[in-house]
Amino acid sequence: MRFLLIQPGEEGNFRHSLGMVEPLGLEMIGAALARKHEVELLDMRLSNMKELVRRIEDFKPQGCGISSTFTVDYNQAVKISEVIKGINPDIFVFVGGHHPSLQPEDFHLPSIDAIVVGEGEITASEMADCLEAKGDLRKVAGLVINYPSGQLQTPQRELLGNLDQLLPPARHLIDENWRHYRLTSRQPVSSVETARGCPYRCKFCSVWVFYKGRVRFKSPERVIREIEGTKSENIFFTDDNFFSNVARAKRIAELLKERGIKRKYIVQVRSDVIASHPELVEIWTDVGLEVAFLGFEKVSQEELDSIEKRNTVENNERSLEILRSAGIEPMASFIVDPSYDKKDFAALRRYIK
Repeated sequence: MRFLLIQPGEEGNFRHSLGMVEPLGLEMIGAALARKHEVELLDMRLSNMKELVRRIEDFKPQGCGISSTFTVDYNQAVKISEVIKGINPDIFVFVGGHHPSLQPEDFHLPSIDAIVVGEGEITASEMADCLEAKGDLRKVAGLVINYPSGQLQTPQRELLGNLDQLLPPARHLIDENWRHYRLTSRQPVSSVETARGCPYRCKFCSVWVFYKGRVRFKSPERVIREIEGTKSENIFFTDDNFFSNVARAKRIAELLKERGIKRKYIVQVRSDVIASHPELVEIWTDVGLEVAFLGFEKVSQEELDSIEKRNTVENNERSLEILRSAGIEPMASFIVDPSYDKKDFAALRRYIK
């Protein structure tokens, strides 16, 4: 079968003005599907609906998969599904990502045939094989199937036991666009996933829910192979806390040094790890670390405790000192509550300044 994988586009999405990282999740799904099927990828952040129509008419996909991890992508994902069905109602349309996995009822629509729940590599591959064989999708674990009368959830799909068994991302699917991906002021930027999940239970976050509270790691050797498979000088590690396994983070740095791999790295980290292990910053600065994203979230300890961050304002500020002393660019984020009034915004502004 032929499958077109689609990353929704802008439509006023402010996230894309801050950066536009490569569609790594779709590349992972693409690698799984490409074992037996023909796959193309369309990134609509770099395209438009006219191009979507052209690709469907030229490529003639029998299945289309739409990424809708972030809620802000919802409207565009739905519109894309409607355009696809308008061109050919026989195309099988499925969606995946955090939002559809955790709220599949939002995607119970005539233009969407199924939702891939959770990790999609095996589920999407088995679904594609089943569709080609004209089999019974109800036997494929990890799906929510849409019927006019309602939704049917198939047996739950267990999380992958060993991430090293995953196929490398199908980066050839973005060959035309790889130079366009960016983050902060850096471009191009390649994305590398080295782990999945988070052991914390922050109230605002979907990551630990999506991954059922588990954390799994790719081996340092596998991480090195994935870095070597990228084209960009800049590498963004997509892990929510790249330094969560300190010994592993040190080993990856050792391998980078041993093999003479010279890149520039962007990581996401927790401030408490930086505060407890400042030596990690020194080690990674030596091999190319340049930017660290940190979720400070709140300016007071009371607010931080209210969201169950299990961290301290003191750690936030200490991590800032450590990073700046090492010449690393810190990028701190804060959460704005719907209940904030002018006084709360003023306090946040003062703290940031």
